[in-house]
Amino acid sequence: MDHLTQSEENYIKAIYYLQKVLKKSVGTNSLAEKMDTKASSVTDMVRRLSEKSLIVYEKYKGCKLTNTGESVALKTIRKHRLWETFLVEKLNFGWEEVHEIAEQLEHIQSIKLTDKLDAFLDFPKFDPHGDPIPDKDGQFSQREETYKLIDFKLNTPSIVIGVDDNSASFLKYLDKHGIKLGVSLTVLDRFEFDNSTEVLLNGEKLNLSAAASSKITVQVK
Repeated sequence: MDHLTQSEENYIKAIYYLQKVLKKSVGTNSLAEKMDTKASSVTDMVRRLSEKSLIVYEKYKGCKLTNTGESVALKTIRKHRLWETFLVEKLNFGWEEVHEIAEQLEHIQSIKLTDKLDAFLDFPKFDPHGDPIPDKDGQFSQREETYKLIDFKLNTPSIVIGVDDNSASFLKYLDKHGIKLGVSLTVLDRFEFDNSTEVLLNGEKLNLSAAASSKITVQVK
């Protein structure tokens, strides 16, 4: 495989994520929206990736990753999540700060560096946002049964294990309310009017919007 540009790797990663969400081939319009660019730019990139056998493209149907393309996506995701873990655990960055930095570091090509980083961190299974880190073979660790807080049953203690939104604004919102990975939340009530959720956190009641509670993943404590 020839060296890929950062842009090519970013497109491959975007196609990987979109395939997971859409459960089908990815159209150029969806990809253009994900990459925040023009459809014409997407068309040019799709052609390049197809020529490198990283995707299969069918006109009017969209594109999907080949096995080689999926391998590239998983390696990029692995590097991204390992670097996020390193930045939080070893350099004391906040979890709201690391995504953009990891976006730069994920394009380092050294396999030896990635493997040594993994070993240095003692082979973490999940990153600071609770997302699983693929191992060197592209395999993800599986969690026990998980739930969105918005769907979790009442009066049962839970543990926060992940978030579905890594934006700085959302993570700062959680920080403000003392919500982070590993904290215990108990759903006390859910209000039909706006589907907001009242939870017990550290002995205090807190009201979370539907938008927030739908992005918090928990397990039974």
